[in-house]
Amino acid sequence: MKSYRSRWMDENLEIYRQSVSKFVETEMVPFDEKWREQQHLDKELWRKAGAQGFLCTDIPEQYGGAGADFRYEAVFYEEQWRRGLSGMGQGVHSISAHYILNHGTEEQKQRWLPGMAAGKLIGAIAMTEPGTGSDLQAIATRAVKDGDDYVVNGSKIFITNGYLCELLVLIVRTDPDAGSRGLSLLVLETEGLDGYRVGRKLKKMGQKAQDTCELFFEDVRVPASQLLGGTPGEGFKQLMSDLPYERSTVGVQAVATMEGALEETVKYVKERHAFGKSLMEQQNTRFKLAEVHALIRAARIFMDRCIEDVVTGTLDNITASMCKWWLSELQQKVVDECLQLHGGYGYMDEYLICRMYADSRVARIYAGTSEIMLEVIARDL
Repeated sequence: MKSYRSRWMDENLEIYRQSVSKFVETEMVPFDEKWREQQHLDKELWRKAGAQGFLCTDIPEQYGGAGADFRYEAVFYEEQWRRGLSGMGQGVHSISAHYILNHGTEEQKQRWLPGMAAGKLIGAIAMTEPGTGSDLQAIATRAVKDGDDYVVNGSKIFITNGYLCELLVLIVRTDPDAGSRGLSLLVLETEGLDGYRVGRKLKKMGQKAQDTCELFFEDVRVPASQLLGGTPGEGFKQLMSDLPYERSTVGVQAVATMEGALEETVKYVKERHAFGKSLMEQQNTRFKLAEVHALIRAARIFMDRCIEDVVTGTLDNITASMCKWWLSELQQKVVDECLQLHGGYGYMDEYLICRMYADSRVARIYAGTSEIMLEVIARDL
C-alpha cells in the first residue's frame, strides 16, 4: 500500500499533509463520536481549520484564500476520509466558494470569500427540494422581485451544512415560465434573517456527524445585490459549469475511504486468529485483499489524473461523471469486501469499517446519482 506515490505530490505538499494530519488527529478524531451523537460538528472546528489555512486553499490570496490549487484541497479531504471522518462538509463549503469566485461580481467576491476562507462563514448550497431530486428544472422555490429586494418563498431538503450554515447559495426560480433559464442563484447571509428557518436535523444511515437539514423560506427578503453575478436567469448555467469540480471531490473522498478501509482491514486480519492462525495467513483473505488492493490502485491512478486536470482546468464533464460514477460504485464494493473480512465485528458501529460502510452508500446518490452520471456518459458515445 505504500509502494505508490501520487505524481502530483511534491515536497511542499508532503509538509502540508503532515500539518493536516496532525490537525485531524488532534482536533477531529477525539470528537467524532460526540459529533455523530449530536448530528453536527462544532462551529469552533471550522474556525480552527480556517485559522490554520486549511479552508478554500485554492481561492486566490486577494480574496482571503491560500492562492494554492486543488491538490491542497484534495489532501485535506484525504486525511479526513481515510480515517472515516465524514462530518465536515468541506466539499460543499468549497464548492459554494467556487460559485462565488467563478460567477460573482467583484464586490461579492470581496464581501464573502475572505470569511469563508477564515472559517467565519460556513457555506452551504440549497438545491434539492422535497419533490425535485435530480430534476433541477422542477425547482419551485420562488424569488419575486420587489423593489430592491427579492422575496423568497419555498423549502429545501437534504442540505449539507444546513444547521451550521452562515452563507447559503440558494437556487430559486425567478421566472416561472422560462424553464431552466428561469433559475437564479441568491446568496443569503443567514444570521438573524427574517423568515428563514432551519428545520430538523435529518437522521441518516451514515455520515451522522455531518449536519443535514430542511430549510424553510417564508417571505425572506434578500437584497438584489446578492443575486450571484447580478444577472437573473443564469443559475442553471452557473451550476452546470462547476459540476466537474464538485464531482471530483466525491472521487477524492471515495478513493481515500477505500484506502483507509483497506489499511484498517489489513491491520484487523493480522491480529484476528481463526483455526489456529491469523486471518492474514488464510489464502482466501490474502486473495480478497489482493483484489481490493489492485482495484484501489487503479482507482487512485485514475483519480490522480483527474486531480491534475482540475488543477489545469481541463477536467471535462464526461470524465468527471465517469470519475464520480465509477469511484462511488467501487467505494461501496470495496468497503463491503473489507467489512466481510471483519466478520460479525464489522457490523458493530464501534468498528471503523462499519461506519465507513454506512457512510459510503450515499456517495452513489449525492452530487448526481449513478443513473444521472451514466446518462451524461452515454451522450459521449
